[in-house]
Amino acid sequence: MRFSLIFLFFYNFIFAQSQYPKDYFRSPLDIPMQLSGNFGELRPNHFHAGFDLKTNQREGLNVYAVADGYVSRIKISTFGNGKCIYITHPNGYTSVYGHLQAATGPIQEYIHKTHYDAKSFEIEMFPKPDELPVTKGQIIALSGNTGSSEGPHLHFEFRDTQTEFVINPMFFGFDHHIEDSKKPTISSLFVYPMENTTVNQSRQPLLLNLSLQKDGTYLAGKVKANGKIGFGINAVDFDDVSKNRNGVFNVTGFLNGDPKYNYQFSTYSFDEMRFINAFIDYSRYKKTGQRIQKLFMKTPFALSIIKTDSLHGIIPVEPNLSSTYRIDVSDYFGNLSSITVPVEYDSETPVINAESVTGKYFVRYNKDSNFEKDNMSVFFPAGTFYEDFNLDFDVKNNRIYIHEDVVPVHSNFAITIKDTIYPEALRDKLFIARISGNSKSYNATTRKNDVFTAKSKTLGQYGLVLDTIAPVIKITKPIQDKWISDAKSIQFTIGDALSGIKSYNGYLNGNWILFEYDNKTRKITHIFDDTLVAEGANDLKIEVVDNVGNSAIFETHFFRSQQK
Repeated sequence: MRFSLIFLFFYNFIFAQSQYPKDYFRSPLDIPMQLSGNFGELRPNHFHAGFDLKTNQREGLNVYAVADGYVSRIKISTFGNGKCIYITHPNGYTSVYGHLQAATGPIQEYIHKTHYDAKSFEIEMFPKPDELPVTKGQIIALSGNTGSSEGPHLHFEFRDTQTEFVINPMFFGFDHHIEDSKKPTISSLFVYPMENTTVNQSRQPLLLNLSLQKDGTYLAGKVKANGKIGFGINAVDFDDVSKNRNGVFNVTGFLNGDPKYNYQFSTYSFDEMRFINAFIDYSRYKKTGQRIQKLFMKTPFALSIIKTDSLHGIIPVEPNLSSTYRIDVSDYFGNLSSITVPVEYDSETPVINAESVTGKYFVRYNKDSNFEKDNMSVFFPAGTFYEDFNLDFDVKNNRIYIHEDVVPVHSNFAITIKDTIYPEALRDKLFIARISGNSKSYNATTRKNDVFTAKSKTLGQYGLVLDTIAPVIKITKPIQDKWISDAKSIQFTIGDALSGIKSYNGYLNGNWILFEYDNKTRKITHIFDDTLVAEGANDLKIEVVDNVGNSAIFETHFFRSQQK
């Protein structure tokens, strides 16, 4: 077992390094490559799928095709990767470029036409191989800050074209662009007692002390336990250039020299992304913001980056046996940090008991579960959760209480509420909201007579919320009855206090025109195209509709001349 596991770990790494072309792709930027995020970095509800490349804190840098190929997909979204281009290459890989400010040349012309054909800002296109060919080094776009980006940068990925698995860009020779001689930083180590196990007189997870040794490794405080235990770490990596906290590449847990649990961020599928919530200590993350990466699985889950033994990383501590547990954490460049943990059996009585279980309803992760009270219910299909747990469920004050958001949810569960309060005339304005303090978050809601249903992936409080308030539209700079011949654009702020914006549309002299939406600033912007503007007088109308059908209209009249 020991030989086969070690062989598997090292074979996977050597194979991953050798199977990808090293000199085929160029950099997508023409400035020195600096990372603000790396492959596999831990993010909310997902692992990061590529590199985030710095763009000198500004937009508008040239973005280049990394190799010959054709544009196979274009997606324009207000969230996620924002404006995003996909290029399929003849060697079996696809490169992805996200958060773009705009495309260039024929690609931008193709996008612009599609906006107007679809009469929508949010669009997705799948050009044919002969429609938008590109060559290596061709400028395809300008870098930006669109979608869910938190600052100007370029999101860049490699995918296997057939499987769509994302692949670590380091394997394609991009490691030659990055300087990294620093070891990963392990800021904390936790030990987790399994059921009925006591660790250092505690039945709750414990933070272990770490002391630096002369050889640069760390020695943890002794673990004294009387049953099954597991370990978890908080680890990040830094390169030699930036100060960004990146994810680590490879982690292995060894018991007495035998590998028991390993994960390596080489390649994985989008279907696996949400397993991050089982990969980390989700409860601690929601309470403290700290992502502890667990080196065990209480209940196995299908995350392909993990290789483990038959006990799934759980360590049995037995009488008359002392053991040594070691954790090796490395980056792609082989810089290594290591922790040694002495483990011995001890039958001491616990001083700190396990956290009290408040939930009265036992939920099995692999079974359907349904809970009802009064006019409300929740249904959990099998596979909604990663592990069994005790659910706290209640209905009171016209709200359904479905535990707390400290248990990770993998797939949608259904909430159903029968309305007994509102008249029929108002029911079209109701939606099921997740309620946290004064915050009410919209969930897409369906209605059949007086019964409302919504799906969610987050535990918490829910209830019916009435929204009869129209969205708000404000023009950034008034133009009523003004000549604006020199203006390059026109901008509005739009918003909705409750259910949120479902759609917006702009019309110039009765014809639909493109307004681009930035969700971070809630602004919509139209870039003037003189072929669409009438000489002299023009009428502009903006219409915004929220998710329950309330609408607002803004109309103005302005003058513009194309005579230069």
